[in-house]
Amino acid sequence: MTTPLCATADGTTRFATRHGDRCLVLSHRLQQCITHAPQLEEELALANIALDLLGQARVLYSYAADRLGADSTEDDLAFGRAADEFGSPALVEQPNTDFAAVIMRQLLHDVWALEFWTSLTNSTEQLFADVAGKAVKETGYHVRHSSQWVVVLGDSTDAAHRRAQGALDSLWPYVDELFAADATTEQLVANGVIAHPGSLRPKWDVRVDAILADATLQRPVTQSAAIRLGPSPELSTLIDEMQQLPRAFPGARW
Repeated sequence: MTTPLCATADGTTRFATRHGDRCLVLSHRLQQCITHAPQLEEELALANIALDLLGQARVLYSYAADRLGADSTEDDLAFGRAADEFGSPALVEQPNTDFAAVIMRQLLHDVWALEFWTSLTNSTEQLFADVAGKAVKETGYHVRHSSQWVVVLGDSTDAAHRRAQGALDSLWPYVDELFAADATTEQLVANGVIAHPGSLRPKWDVRVDAILADATLQRPVTQSAAIRLGPSPELSTLIDEMQQLPRAFPGARW
């Protein structure tokens, strides 16, 4: 398949695609949980959150495709790129090893996403401000859902507490990447399109620390994960699975 996101794509297009990737990858991870959640109600909750994320991805991909032109579509961006062309953060790529890992991954992401979307409501790019206004409401629910579950797991049986703490410890090294900035990000910050990712960290710390305290969990002291030189094996496997049908039937419509 061809790569629709060319090397000359501007920063705004790359930003939209990057966060479309984040939403799509996490949505797919949650879809993989269907039929594996501990309760029927939780099946529906995870499915609804996955749909919210998929909707956010579609808006961002459609915007990026319009800017790319040449008849590009949101499907091209979702299904026409290899794993090493995705810009999703490593946190959302991590596998669903157990329910504690799923919920802890959601908590760390959701609290960040709430601050991210809130800051983006002030963007000078109207599409970003518009999608952020809707996403803030959706993400507020996501935070309530994941934080309640983390407290239930952490402040529960010894076994549940161990699993929750283990999930937190294993996912923590991927947190710092959420607040990092590259050259593209710095330019968008300078142009008033987005807030600096680092400015989101203080409120994230306060909210996450309060939830961990309620859950009787210890904030890890582990260092950040090493910078990746290519796609993680987890992401490559996920993209292969997600793109299996469009690869088998390129250009198919139904």
